[in-house]
Amino acid sequence: MTSLKLILGSGSPRRRQLLTDMGLQFDIRVSDADESAPATLSPAETVEWVAKSKANALRNSLAEGELLLTADTEVWQDNHRFGKPKNARAAREMLEKLSGKSHQVISGFCLADKDHIRTYHVITNLRFKELSEDEISFYINTFEPFDKAGAYGIQEWIGMIGIEQMEGSYYNVVGLPTKEVWEALRAWPNEA
Repeated sequence: MTSLKLILGSGSPRRRQLLTDMGLQFDIRVSDADESAPATLSPAETVEWVAKSKANALRNSLAEGELLLTADTEVWQDNHRFGKPKNARAAREMLEKLSGKSHQVISGFCLADKDHIRTYHVITNLRFKELSEDEISFYINTFEPFDKAGAYGIQEWIGMIGIEQMEGSYYNVVGLPTKEVWEALRAWPNEA
């Protein structure tokens, strides 16, 4: 494991909890980096772009001996990027589109120190069962999924009752591909 001091460049409570559960010590710095990306990028390139943009927004704040971790998790279906819903109507539209169909959750993450920067991505394939209107309404009204890409959290009720199939990392869908982050941290900076 790297001897550098880890800095999480995210305000996400899920990312914070996952790193804590991994036994890692870290400080938090948050930027207001733009999360848009060029429309010509592939889904994997998009999440890497956003993660790198977040890193670049914070990189000047790094001291010697610090290692920054930033990430972006997006839901994709048929090359359509589902962001975070602005309201209940938008959340319902997203969940209706995901209902009974397959989609991908793709996380990009970026490691950066003062001298190196490197991006990674992880893809998880999922399929929801057909969700009833009552199930969608209950979830939106009870869990208020407005801070989650695709309007859902796999670790919440809708993931427990709605995910029929999953291929890939569960933790990637929660918001951080923990195994791949661990491996990247262990290899740093040799891979950079």
